[in-house]
Amino acid sequence: MSILTSLPVQTEAGEQAVGAVPSLGAFEVADTRSVVVVNRAINDDYCHLVLEADGPALSARAGQFFNLACPNTAADMPYLRRPMSVYRVSPAQRRVEFLYKVAGAGTRGLATLQPGDTLAILGPLGNGFTLDPRWKNIVVAGRGVGLATLAPLAEAAAEAGIGVTAILSARAKSLVMSAERFERIGARIAVVTDEDGTSDFANVERHLVTYVEAGQADAFFTCGSNRLMLLMKRLAARFNIAGQVALEQQMACGLGMCFCCVRNFETTGGPEQRRVCVEGPVFDLAEALTW
Repeated sequence: MSILTSLPVQTEAGEQAVGAVPSLGAFEVADTRSVVVVNRAINDDYCHLVLEADGPALSARAGQFFNLACPNTAADMPYLRRPMSVYRVSPAQRRVEFLYKVAGAGTRGLATLQPGDTLAILGPLGNGFTLDPRWKNIVVAGRGVGLATLAPLAEAAAEAGIGVTAILSARAKSLVMSAERFERIGARIAVVTDEDGTSDFANVERHLVTYVEAGQADAFFTCGSNRLMLLMKRLAARFNIAGQVALEQQMACGLGMCFCCVRNFETTGGPEQRRVCVEGPVFDLAEALTW
């Protein structure tokens, strides 16, 4: 995979400087000056950010991410950009959307953005999910904001005529993310939470085994929970099922140059180190290791 060596930059007037448009693999990347359309809390933990953008940003695929230049505040000055997976892309409306949890200096800065403010977003970055046209049904299981990453995948599967079964996990029902997106495509949905005990490891495993035995699991997909990843990895090996996982990782550049996001993977040739930002963030479930 090629590494991005130059980027189109935005001038103060918002016009793109002259230069070759770079590529990262098979897709274009740009540092886009987007405009905030909506930025609001949707529950006690998460916020929904809607941006107006153009160019390569509108070509983002499920599982890819952007590096966001979070604004400074009176209390915080985030130096590095923050990686954030794509929640929705609407080319016709020229919009890119994200879900985020306010957890540190960067996301506290994001929470201050108002409609009309501008935000630099670098992307789309990384490798997204892939779907095999031979699959008839897939199972997606995620927790928290990881469900934001899986929602676009579920919609892409539905568009390809692939059935979707979704396990939506959260601490409480009020914090379950993206349920309406899964409902809209007709997915079979199981909501499991800590507050009622249904997110118990054994219960989730029973769900997954049931789906496999019912012929509803040609592949597993997951994001947002180490526990879910390890469970699905074990069951995928047991039943010889394909699988993919979108990994969450701290990053600095997002372009593969800083090696900040290197993680260990297990392969048939032995242990291997890979950069989550360019070799991922979506990986073969069988090769991913705990974090």
